[in-house]
Amino acid sequence: MTYSDAVKNGFKLINRNWQLVLVQLGMMVVSFIIVLLFIGVPLGVAFIVFGVNLTEILRIQDISSAIQILSKIIFEYFGLAIFVLIGILFSVIAALSLQIFVLGGSFGIISRSIKEQTEKFRMKVFLSEGRRIFFPLTGFLTMIGLVFIVLFIVLGLSLGVVAAIVSSLAGEYVPMLENFLRVFFSLILFVFVLVTLAVTLFGAAAMTLKGAGYIKSIKESFQYLYSHEKAFFLYCIIFIGSIIIIFVLLLLSYLLMFIPLIGLFLAIISQLFILYVVQSYLLLVVIAITFIYYYSAEPAPSEAPTERPGTASENSTQAPDISQNQASGQEPSLHEGEQNP
Repeated sequence: MTYSDAVKNGFKLINRNWQLVLVQLGMMVVSFIIVLLFIGVPLGVAFIVFGVNLTEILRIQDISSAIQILSKIIFEYFGLAIFVLIGILFSVIAALSLQIFVLGGSFGIISRSIKEQTEKFRMKVFLSEGRRIFFPLTGFLTMIGLVFIVLFIVLGLSLGVVAAIVSSLAGEYVPMLENFLRVFFSLILFVFVLVTLAVTLFGAAAMTLKGAGYIKSIKESFQYLYSHEKAFFLYCIIFIGSIIIIFVLLLLSYLLMFIPLIGLFLAIISQLFILYVVQSYLLLVVIAITFIYYYSAEPAPSEAPTERPGTASENSTQAPDISQNQASGQEPSLHEGEQNP
């Protein structure tokens, strides 16, 4: 499959299942409500009922004074601080669980639409796919996150050591070398993030399209990207392209501010629309394109069955061979009990 075919089919698939964009927006609203209930409400109660005084925060001048003031507030309102921390932890867990559930449901709908082109969004199927994929996807994302953190720390330390050694040997060229190293290390980190995201998305494709476990999905993703480098290039193109589209649309939205009277209102509305609706739509398109390209190169076993040895011979014995009788002009023999009309 060519890149253009994958992109066209990805847009068509999301346009056919446009309800997924609304589900993404609903997930954002519910996540905001969860954070507001479990963080904002306790803080509001603290301000009104307990009379918490946070005016000392305005006198923060440096890091040491900030630590002293915050520690004083925590010790003074220790019970409330614990309550707020529990609320933050619960809200984070609830919001992440909701996002994983919605992401799993979206993966399931996209996968079913790839296998069956007539398949469309149904809320019952979405909820079923979200429940089915939730725990495998949670384990998969947890493993990816842990691996990413470890590799990021190792890469950061390695780059820091290299930068220190090179700077010590540079002499009078230190300022120029620091600028070069800053740009070079930024590019390395950007490529590292791209590779991590590509492994995550193609691993999710292996999980939903092939039904692989989360550990096997990670291995499958690495193997697939190693043997199909064009798939990684496609992901880089659509990922960077989606960022460029959002950036250009945001720049254009700023031009609306020059319209008299309603310019500021239109600019705010358009930016919110771009950041939430357009961004969610492009995210789903990137997922659909990646899944389609993966499925075209690596179809699921159930979609490409192989014929077992001996199957052809077994099938040939199930029906009588009448070609020789027809060639000799003889009629095929009738079964017992059957008569010619």
